[in-house]
Amino acid sequence: MEAIDVSVYTLGIWLVHPGRENDFVQAWRDLARKTKEDFPHAKAVLMHDHDVRNRFISTGPWESLEQAEVWRASEVFKQSMEGMREMLEHFEARTLDEAASIGWDSP
Repeated sequence: MEAIDVSVYTLGIWLVHPGRENDFVQAWRDLARKTKEDFPHAKAVLMHDHDVRNRFISTGPWESLEQAEVWRASEVFKQSMEGMREMLEHFEARTLDEAASIGWDSP
């Protein structure tokens, strides 16, 4: 597997209408699958907040800011967001630069 140099991460904070959590997870998976078709090196994770049951956090690395911007401007992203709109109370998108990290194999 080819390693990529990560320079930027995208972060999504999703507040889902109570009772729509399963629908949202399926819609997010669909977005991730479609994203992978256009961006084969894309990786992402969706996490569920233990304390706020209808809050989800997603994040993923990108090779460049430009690549992340192309993804957010893509029809796949726009159409997926439109389809999820009715499930969401709130959505917040962020773009982050890595400040520090530690690997699992670091001492």
